[in-house]
Amino acid sequence: MLKFDNLSKRYEDRVLFQGLAYESGIGCIALEDDTGSGKSTLLRILAGEADADEGEIWLGGHSLAQVADEAKAVLAYVPEDYAEYPIETGRAFLEKVAASQRVSLSADTLALADAFGLTPHLDKRFEQMSFGTRKKFFFTATAIGKFSVVLADEPTSGLDGPSRKVLSELFKTLAKDRLVFFTSYDENLVRASEAKMIRFADMKPA
Repeated sequence: MLKFDNLSKRYEDRVLFQGLAYESGIGCIALEDDTGSGKSTLLRILAGEADADEGEIWLGGHSLAQVADEAKAVLAYVPEDYAEYPIETGRAFLEKVAASQRVSLSADTLALADAFGLTPHLDKRFEQMSFGTRKKFFFTATAIGKFSVVLADEPTSGLDGPSRKVLSELFKTLAKDRLVFFTSYDENLVRASEAKMIRFADMKPA
């Protein structure tokens, strides 16, 4: 599902990380490490939103460097915050994701949206939504179709207690047949989603 090898990233004279290597199939993985260690940067690189200085990445068996479109097609990425967000309504956004996955917007997806408390917001534009509401739409979209890899950076940021419970159940469900890889300091989410916890020290060649 996800594999990377010899990933390195530096900013001028500061080495953020070097020689990271990891591989995982289906399941739920939580990356925990010190503040400033590069967790968010790593996820942005894995999602193709930033460039590594060295290394290779494969998503669903597709090389991100050689066949980026195929690799990104199997990926759902939810950053901690979006600098930009869709201009359409929540419903239109979900329908667009469904169309990209060549499926229809199902009753199950709308039930998940309702569990997140999104039903009253389906016909609002993203600019009218709070940060937490926007984020719940993005998480609802991860369940549409068959994304092989779900990446999420600090997923509970901006979510209330009930929504965090829905998210942990979503992660457990997704992890039955795909990979959920997230960063978090939220120990309750790690336990509730039954995630395996790793640190940067674990991401070394075998």
